[in-house]
Amino acid sequence: MLIGEVSRRCGVSVRMLRHYESLGLLRPTGRSGVGYREYSGADLRRIFHIESLRSLGLSLRAVGRALDDPAFTPTELVDDLIRRTRERITAEQELLTRLRRIDAAGPADWQDVLQVVALLRDLGSPRADQRQRAALASVGELPVPVEALVTAALDESDPNVAGALRWALAHAGVDGLPLLAEGLDAPAPEVRERAVRAIVEIPGGDATALLRDALRHPDPAVGRYAALALGGRGEPAAVPTLIDMIVAEVNDVDAADALSALATDPATAERIATRLIDLITHGDPGASARSRLTQALAGIPGDATSRALAGLTGDDDRVVALTASYLLTLRSAPDGR
Repeated sequence: MLIGEVSRRCGVSVRMLRHYESLGLLRPTGRSGVGYREYSGADLRRIFHIESLRSLGLSLRAVGRALDDPAFTPTELVDDLIRRTRERITAEQELLTRLRRIDAAGPADWQDVLQVVALLRDLGSPRADQRQRAALASVGELPVPVEALVTAALDESDPNVAGALRWALAHAGVDGLPLLAEGLDAPAPEVRERAVRAIVEIPGGDATALLRDALRHPDPAVGRYAALALGGRGEPAAVPTLIDMIVAEVNDVDAADALSALATDPATAERIATRLIDLITHGDPGASARSRLTQALAGIPGDATSRALAGLTGDDDRVVALTASYLLTLRSAPDGR
């Protein structure tokens, strides 16, 4: 079979077949009477083997070794191909993500493109000060796409840079909330914490609704961050979690302050007082927890709280009794509650 017919059957150009021959990969079985190359069935099979191995990403040199070296073992080479292929796919995915982010910024000209590229590059810089400047600069006429900000915020461990990224996300508004909600379910607890802390700083009802859902999150830390934020937003749904924080002595001072902020609403104040009093008088949270719960009553106005404090002045626990007496004194002062 002559070279032209081999090319048609195998789908390999005549030029490439000659290149294989020059490298010693392929040797035609014979020559015709006038000197044309003649290929046998075995030659065609070798061509198919060469093309099959090339399709895996092997170099022509590696293809020759695989076909001609009896001692050649493919395992190491295939493992290396897998590694390099993964690296190439990762690089291509990173490029695709970068291009999508540039497109999302809506650049008007190449100067805008270069500006976005520079900000995206700086957000991934190994230097914290450069990342922080990029986060602060992302709020402007040509903002960085919110996806890039969320990714950076969920990956950021430096507290100063993290604060700048949360500030930028707060300016971006609700667009980042769906991606941050996904971050709440990340496998790593530090990523979940970064996600909820970013949501906390985004104003509006959508963020509040997401924080209400976060109260039931299986990660207690997520629920606690959400409860503290909801307390400041006047959301009574946070009350049970805030009281649990006081009992557990986890950010108990902040939790008590949040309860106090919620207690400006009379109905919520009644609910908080009832729960605190019930735990102190009928629950079994432990001596130190009873003391903290009693202190939390300081920020809860209303007659029910005053009556409970009066009853606690005779408590068997001296710390609780003294705390209740002191709080009653404060409430009877001219500027007390």
